[in-house]
Amino acid sequence: MTSIRWREAMSAALYGPEGFFVAGAGPAAHFRTSVHAAPAFTGAVLRLLDRIDHALDRPDPLHVVDVGAGRGELLTALAGLAPAGLRERLRLTAVELAPRPPDLPAAIGWQDRLPAPVTGLLVATEWLDNVPLDVADRGAAAPPRYALVDPATGDESPGTRLDPDDADWLARWWPGDGRAEIGLPRDLAWRTAVDALDRGLALAVDYGHLLADRPPAGTLTGFRHGRQVLPLPDGSCDITAHVAVDSVAAAGSAAAGLPYQLLTQRAALRALGVDGARPPLALAATDPAGYVRSLAAASAAAELLEPAGLGGHWWLLQPVGVAPILLD
Repeated sequence: MTSIRWREAMSAALYGPEGFFVAGAGPAAHFRTSVHAAPAFTGAVLRLLDRIDHALDRPDPLHVVDVGAGRGELLTALAGLAPAGLRERLRLTAVELAPRPPDLPAAIGWQDRLPAPVTGLLVATEWLDNVPLDVADRGAAAPPRYALVDPATGDESPGTRLDPDDADWLARWWPGDGRAEIGLPRDLAWRTAVDALDRGLALAVDYGHLLADRPPAGTLTGFRHGRQVLPLPDGSCDITAHVAVDSVAAAGSAAAGLPYQLLTQRAALRALGVDGARPPLALAATDPAGYVRSLAAASAAAELLEPAGLGGHWWLLQPVGVAPILLD
């Protein structure tokens, strides 16, 4: 098979007719996101949604759009947790290329593109890391070139010199030598998502890096059945790369004309009332079953806060048409 650029290979492997996210069992079958880890995540998003609802003066309807919705797990959980007064005003929409799950509640819309205009919350949990991008191979003595990949084998070879826009992005956001992922498509995708909002908040939750600590060899990798594997772009595994979150944030801020807030998931969830504290041991004597339930919930919440794991993910909050909704 002819070798092609990584962006094209990722697009086909993830979102083609037989792609990983389109034809498979869904992300939850292969890796664990914050949405799947604990109900505490949904509870935190619901509390954030209440702040947005208040800032918007309780609109009817209040939109919640989940971009890269998987199989609709977050929206299903939100619909179940929302109090009746809020639930009646919610308009829930999943944006996903996979077919609509047969058991998805009827109240949740399902479409393959962003709705607009949106008044409320647009959330993208581990979406940007799967936006296809190109890989640059930069040697000290040669002009940067695209890395080409054979989708059947994963073997790489050097390609053409970088287009000017990609070269400019690298010079600004990932300078230096060595391998790098060109994040311009993620910037454009996030800007498009932010542009879909009329008023409200765009929230991206993802793993990533900043200019001061870009990984020298890049981060492109694969996942299959809970295990990290070589990034073979044949549709058999997830293909993902960490997000240059500062670049994405700058693109969204430029689109909205408002400043963003960037903080770790650990800090964000703590600001929204998630602490992972163990229940008092005395509860085990008075209510053993309740103690076990509380302990399990605390353990799950602690997973969300773990700095070396999900707690190290980034929360990017971009307001649109409203005063900043700050978490601190």
